[in-house]
Amino acid sequence: MKIIVTGASGLAGAAFLKEAARRNHDIIAVSGSREAPLPPKAVGRQIDLSSTSDIEALILEEFPDIIVNCAAISNPADVEANPERAEKINVAMPRHLAMLANHLSARFYHLSTDMVFDGEEGPFKTSDAPNPRNLYGQTKMLAEREVLKFGKEFATVLRITILTGNSPGGERSVHERLFKQWAEGKRPTLFTNEIRQPLAVDNLAEVLAELCERPNLHGIFHWGGIDKVSRYEIGQKILQHFDLPEDLIEPVEAPADRPLDLTLDLQPLLSKLRTTPLRFDDQLRLMEVPALCRAWHAAMTGRQVDAPRERLVKGRDF
Repeated sequence: MKIIVTGASGLAGAAFLKEAARRNHDIIAVSGSREAPLPPKAVGRQIDLSSTSDIEALILEEFPDIIVNCAAISNPADVEANPERAEKINVAMPRHLAMLANHLSARFYHLSTDMVFDGEEGPFKTSDAPNPRNLYGQTKMLAEREVLKFGKEFATVLRITILTGNSPGGERSVHERLFKQWAEGKRPTLFTNEIRQPLAVDNLAEVLAELCERPNLHGIFHWGGIDKVSRYEIGQKILQHFDLPEDLIEPVEAPADRPLDLTLDLQPLLSKLRTTPLRFDDQLRLMEVPALCRAWHAAMTGRQVDAPRERLVKGRDF
């Protein structure tokens, strides 16, 4: 199948590219200002993702079977700083992609977020009404509505949780952002009462690829990891895994205006897929020290090289 992937230079997009290439799909990797690292036989295209005319020209030229949208301004602070651009990338772009997909009878897969919920009573089901607490969540909620409205029976929304793994630039995932702060001499604060459900980006890529190969599955689905842990517990486990001092993070309570429980009910997708979610301990084994932080890590631990990356066995019981 011919698959167009937007946001191909990001954490989720890059992981999906590798998985789709492994399954021998024809891939057009679309990125904005940052060029995407390409697997063999993939074709890269850089366009202005906020330009509807550029997007339309690309889609109509390539005439794909599937469009997978991994592009977004996903940092809530960046959304608050530039809400106009966030509306273009997070809402207008997926709306237009959904319209084009429907026009071509191409299937459309759009990544959304657990942050469309208020965090009051998790785990949240797909049928629960979104009630976001910040502007980022609001843009993603609006995008979901637009995608399902204009994509019609060709559209699928996949809400995902906080991502772990290794990004092309080494600065996008949870552990990479922590490493950057540590290497800069900072001691980040992590919330003890905000519960998340970390998801390995490679596992997400497998789910997306399987969905692409299962045209009978469409609508709204949830996906995440197995374990429900606080942000502070995530940080603790990362420190232990990389042999770092436990005092590099500071435990604090989240303020009342933050969503405290953003865990998701993974049914009914869990019962329909061959791919299974991962425990956080398994996700840790996939994490690598970011390239820009290796000298700092070596100085802290005396380890000159990273441990070899272990491949997980699919279908683990839980």
